[in-house]
Amino acid sequence: MDLALLRTFIAVYRAGSLTRAASLLGLSQPAVTGQIRSLERQLGRPLFIRGARGVTPTSAADELAHKAAPHIDALLEITESDGTDVTSRRTLHLGGPPEFTALRVLPALAPLTLDGLAVRATFGTADELFTGLSASHYDLAITTSQPRGRLLTATPLCDEEHVLVAAPRWAARLGTTLLRASRAPVALHRALEPVPIIEVHESLPLVTSYWATVFDASVTATAATVIAPDLRAVLACVMAGSGLAVLPRYLCMEALDKGEVVALHEPPVPPLRTYFLVMRTGSPAPHLARTHDWLLRAAVDW
Repeated sequence: MDLALLRTFIAVYRAGSLTRAASLLGLSQPAVTGQIRSLERQLGRPLFIRGARGVTPTSAADELAHKAAPHIDALLEITESDGTDVTSRRTLHLGGPPEFTALRVLPALAPLTLDGLAVRATFGTADELFTGLSASHYDLAITTSQPRGRLLTATPLCDEEHVLVAAPRWAARLGTTLLRASRAPVALHRALEPVPIIEVHESLPLVTSYWATVFDASVTATAATVIAPDLRAVLACVMAGSGLAVLPRYLCMEALDKGEVVALHEPPVPPLRTYFLVMRTGSPAPHLARTHDWLLRAAVDW
């Protein structure tokens, strides 16, 4: 079987589109379509169901991709190597959420970059990162959810503790009402109703999750006062007194220590969110394996 056909098949499988695969491979779409049809004739079975928005793999395609993808990736790694020290001279294409990647992951990679590793970071959502990883746009991704299917492998990296915070002026304004409610956490969310909410999205993902986990209640507010798609901006708004927010403890630890924000509640079991290291299934390239192991060791102190 022609390895070029298998490479094209893996590209189409990961991209979910003949057009996107053609762009990745530097081929025309008719050429990619012809190669897929040739492979289907050799196998005697269809591999994709064509649709208006791309292609859907058949069960035969799932099986072939699971068996072939790791070997195709390994062969490409060999053929694309220039014979130099691939551990220290390769480029790592990394994807992740902006705050965690900027404040945790990239600084942790400093020793590797000093040793010659080049890093190209991209920020995105979990779905964007899974798509980019499958299409070989990234080598490694950090996400807060696990991918489906067998072509991507996720390893737990660390847990992130969430804290309900506001500026000291809000704690002072609530005064005895907040203190009394804190003794009965079920009622605390009601005491907090007058406080504006600051969030990263209109759906209030962090506040909603905190309310459900800690208070076993729903958020009564229908919209946030401030929406900023970066937790660092959310923290800045909290420090300025714009309202309350749910933030990772690592992100607001310094502000808590300085008294610039205060924790409005300290539950016995704080809500956690797990981060995962995600990469394509198979034998990783040396520089990727080294980075993967390095981050796992670094995360012990996170």
